[in-house]
Order: sequence, then structure tokens, then C-alpha cells
Amino acid sequence: KPTMRERYDALVVDMKREYGIRVRKWRSSSSGVAWEVHYRDGRITRLIESPYPRGPMSCAIFLHEIGHHAIGLGTYRVRCLEEYHAWKWSLDTMRERDFNVTASVENRMHDALHYAVQKAMRRGLKRLPVELTPYLQPRLPRVIDINIIPKHPDGTPIRT
Repeated sequence: KPTMRERYDALVVDMKREYGIRVRKWRSSSSGVAWEVHYRDGRITRLIESPYPRGPMSCAIFLHEIGHHAIGLGTYRVRCLEEYHAWKWSLDTMRERDFNVTASVENRMHDALHYAVQKAMRRGLKRLPVELTPYLQPRLPRVIDINIIPKHPDGTPIRT
């Protein structure tokens, strides 16, 4: 049975080969970028910078950048919709290949898409694609501040 490291190494080799991608730089941060260089002779070089996959989060970010090339850079005119499809492709690929999609990874996707939607709206987005409606709101906090529960003067909670 291959180790996780061997599985991540194989994933990198497969993805680079399948999508014809060159990694310009392995980043130490949890961020990435995907782009293409178009040459006058018609050649196109597909590039990414991303963290090397060593766990669920870095794997999701790596596959998100691959996803931009897999779905086709610029396929979606609305930038935040391209982000959505790159994230969806990333998490779908993780699940198909039996990599662990953790709550932290799903939270990262939500936070990134909420940010992308807010940015698009600041820049004058006219119509929000329906896929992005869940990301209008920030993610709900996992903890609830107990001080916001209404209480009687004796400290017992008011039942609503």
C-alpha cells in the first residue's frame, strides 16, 4: 500500500502530464496562481505556482490551480464563476482519487468564493450566477457566543 507521500507524488506527476503543465515554483505559502504564456509561433505554455501537496489543504490548492487549466483559463467570462469551477474541480478530483476532503478544505473553498463574490460585486457585477448564491454570505461560525443568548436577571436562559 503506497504511503500518502507516494500518493501525492504520483498525483503531481499525473496532473502535470495529463494537463501539460509546468510548475514554475513550489510555494511555501497556501496560495497559488495559474497562467498561460502564448508564443508568436502558436505554442502555449501552461504554468502554475502552488504549494506542493503534502496534506489535504495543500492538495486542494494544488488541484485548484490545475483545475484552472483543466476547465480552461478564461472559459468563464465571470471571474468568480471560474474560481467556483476550479474549486469544484479540485474537490471532485480529490474525492474521485480518494484523498481526504476535510472540513478545513471545505471552509477554505467557501471563504475563497465568498471573497471572490464580494470582489466581483465591488467591481460592479450585474448578475450573480446561481452557483455562487451560497457564497453571498460568509461561512457560519462553528462556535456560538454564549453571551448572545438572552437571559433572565437570575442568569437562566430565556426560552424562545
